[in-house]
Amino acid sequence: MTAEEIMKAVMFFLAVAGAGWGVWWKIDGKVDRVKTEADKKFADLSEEAKKAREDLAEHKLHSAETYITKQGLRETTDQIMSAIGGVKTAVENMTLRVDRIVENQSKQPRSTRAG
Repeated sequence: MTAEEIMKAVMFFLAVAGAGWGVWWKIDGKVDRVKTEADKKFADLSEEAKKAREDLAEHKLHSAETYITKQGLRETTDQIMSAIGGVKTAVENMTLRVDRIVENQSKQPRSTRAG
């Protein structure tokens, strides 16, 4: 091989390497740009997810404060029914007492003022 052929071969390899480096540089630039865009989108989505979690927590708190569970309703109903039962018993005892008072009054002879 002559020096001229060696120079042509070296120049060819340098041209191929330069073209490869140029392509790599363009691809790397696009990858970096896509990474930057993806990071920005990720940050935006992360912020939206955080907001959604906060909204969900607020809704759960509101639901817990406003509404009652089936078990809680059952317990409350049982308490109310037992209180109503106590009132019913008290009213029944009251009627028995009134009946006794009326019976005792009718058994006692009435005194007259005219004497």
